[in-house]
Amino acid sequence: MADLIKIWGSKTPRTLRPIWIAEELEIKYEHLSISPRSGETLTKEYTNLNPKQKIPFMEHGDFKISESLAICKYLKNIFPSNNFYSPQTPEELAKEDEWCSFIYGELDETCLYVMRRHYDLTDIYGSAPNVVETCREYLKRQFVVIDSYIENKKSLLTQGFGVADIFLVSCLDWAVFYEFELPKNIKIYRDEISNRKAYKKAMEINYQE
Repeated sequence: MADLIKIWGSKTPRTLRPIWIAEELEIKYEHLSISPRSGETLTKEYTNLNPKQKIPFMEHGDFKISESLAICKYLKNIFPSNNFYSPQTPEELAKEDEWCSFIYGELDETCLYVMRRHYDLTDIYGSAPNVVETCREYLKRQFVVIDSYIENKKSLLTQGFGVADIFLVSCLDWAVFYEFELPKNIKIYRDEISNRKAYKKAMEINYQE
């Protein structure tokens, strides 16, 4: 496909992910900076594109897709790069899926987004300090598992930096925003990856005022 990529969404860890991978793959794309709960996702124009009214969202010609993981996997499959790991065997694919499922299910949805609902969005979802504290403790336990695994590693998968790392670091950034103290090995891992040129550019684009 020669059509221009359009990536919709900004201001959240989830919207960072497709921007980051586009920068890693050096894809030419247009970024449309619309924010959650700003009313921008509820317009007739956007709803016609994405009835879910959620971000991130991507267009590639006539092809349209939402959900950050689906977008990232699509882009790395359509625009392969020697600088970005893409699984080559069923076993490699399964390991990437394992990590992405764990990160999205246990860190993002189970902990961080629940905390966001009852921490940042109390006017919508209500205050639930016990829920927030339970999420914090659960996330700490998951960090123990990751910290042990990531010791002396530069990426989650031995073959190199890929989608799973983008998902993990975006969640680690989110945790730091909520004042989590990262364990030693996770901190080393995050510090090194956050020096990547594509990460810095994506952060600038995603969180620009």
